[in-house]
Amino acid sequence: MSVSFSINAPGPALVAALQDKIDHKTKPRGSLGQLEKLARQIGLIQQRLDPECRQPHLLVFAGDHGIAREGVSAYPQEVTWQMVENYLAGGAAINVFARQNGLDLAIVDAGVAHDFGDRPGLIQAKVAPGTANYLEQAAMTAAQRDQAIARGAEIVRNLAANGCNVIGFGDMGIGNTAAASLLTHCLTGTPLSGCIGRGTGLDDAGLQRKQALLKQALQRYRDSGGGNEPLAVMAEFGGFEMAMMLGAMLAAAEARMLLLIDGFIVGAVALTAKRLYPGLTDYCVFCHRSAEPGHQAQLRALGGEPLLDLGLCLGEGSGAALAFPLVKAAVAFLNDMASFASAGVADKT
Repeated sequence: MSVSFSINAPGPALVAALQDKIDHKTKPRGSLGQLEKLARQIGLIQQRLDPECRQPHLLVFAGDHGIAREGVSAYPQEVTWQMVENYLAGGAAINVFARQNGLDLAIVDAGVAHDFGDRPGLIQAKVAPGTANYLEQAAMTAAQRDQAIARGAEIVRNLAANGCNVIGFGDMGIGNTAAASLLTHCLTGTPLSGCIGRGTGLDDAGLQRKQALLKQALQRYRDSGGGNEPLAVMAEFGGFEMAMMLGAMLAAAEARMLLLIDGFIVGAVALTAKRLYPGLTDYCVFCHRSAEPGHQAQLRALGGEPLLDLGLCLGEGSGAALAFPLVKAAVAFLNDMASFASAGVADKT
């Protein structure tokens, strides 16, 4: 990887003070459950007893996959660019949820097989118009992977320089659940069959075809001497949107931002990032539990405890947008809720 990062665990100096502040709010200790853990995490990341969410953004990275032409999805590859158009028009689920919850939304063209031109709300970062078919060869070259990582890092560093300290991650790319399944298998050791789900809604025959194709792709990679090194696996099976998101995540953690991790595709990227820089997960909020079976293996490997469990499998960053109000609630109670002393309420004896 031509771009390196410096990711360190948040300093522990405020642990006791944050816990004391949380424990002396007007409530039984521990009664706000995961919100208390979340408030403490955000305070540690920002090294403040009064953290804040500044200019929260959600980035949806879009890219096409060569494998999509083989029928690993219920939808044709053209849906990738058509959905990007839908995002730019403001009509998708992620547009609705981002507007509702105060997230600035930007779409990143990391490698869509379509020319959008200059458009408001679109970040032009295309590496190539889609990856190669990994049934035949690696999805991308090492140079393309590194270029995508560098461009993702640059996008986030620009946001951080302008004051953003919360960033959510979403994805769009027909065929990317197949890529995420292969990454999850290679990086967790979970049997491949346990990492493959129905994606965008495959029927039983479609699921069997997807399983057979991914097994074939994995065998080709193993026969060529391929192992489980995270960057090699990303180049072999990943999409440009995934590699670019990898750089964005690493730059966000380096900048000590709060990372809102969506579901299965974003989880595969987070898993890759953690294998490279184990401290990354200190900055991650795992927003929801995906209905994709491989997501459970990811969460185990990441040590993630999702905020929501709604049976979602949409992608787009939808789970991150839906969980963001809980992040704001954690910050709000830490900053605004009265203490026993300030409210004149007797504490537990």
